[in-house]
Amino acid sequence: MACIAPGECMDDGQTEYQTVETAGCETLRCLAEQLQSYKPPGVVLNEDTENGDHVRSSNLAINKSMACRNSEFSLIDPKEKRAAVLICLFEGHEGELRVILTKRSMKLSSHPGEVVLPGGKMEEGDVDDSATALREAMEEIGLGQSLVQVVANLEPFISSHLLKVVPVVGLLYRVGEFKPLLNADEVDALFDVPLEMFLKVRVSFFSY
Repeated sequence: MACIAPGECMDDGQTEYQTVETAGCETLRCLAEQLQSYKPPGVVLNEDTENGDHVRSSNLAINKSMACRNSEFSLIDPKEKRAAVLICLFEGHEGELRVILTKRSMKLSSHPGEVVLPGGKMEEGDVDDSATALREAMEEIGLGQSLVQVVANLEPFISSHLLKVVPVVGLLYRVGEFKPLLNADEVDALFDVPLEMFLKVRVSFFSY
């Protein structure tokens, strides 16, 4: 996938998404199986709690929410304080895993020109974190939701703006069907890099 200049935003208006069959390259199939068994850190319970309905109380709401499993975040955090990013992986020409990145528009008031994952804040119509990540990817780079198979939500983190950001891992099997269409108001460029570079060097570029 070459570096691509922006065009008009394309949005199909869908809030639901479909997953694709795990057919295609063996690398992505194996990765899907591994990630689907991944579970974020569990809930920390009170000593006198007999079930998993309550988490240990905390003086800081952030600490309390970070102790919860990803599936329970919606019960605790208001949507306006949540965000999601899409870690979209596909197989390169040499069989290596690659991840899609964007360069934020220089027109933006916050963090212009930074290299980031597609993503953004949760909106009212988003049913979960995966829906947020897929909607944002569609709005920013024209990535159709039906092309992406979501396989895992990773452990969230708190951004510098005190948003809880959930990384959503999605696999792009049919990369040839992805026809990027960039939103010039948000994205200056789209490109991809080997996933391996993030496994070798600690990189932080989340700034929501």
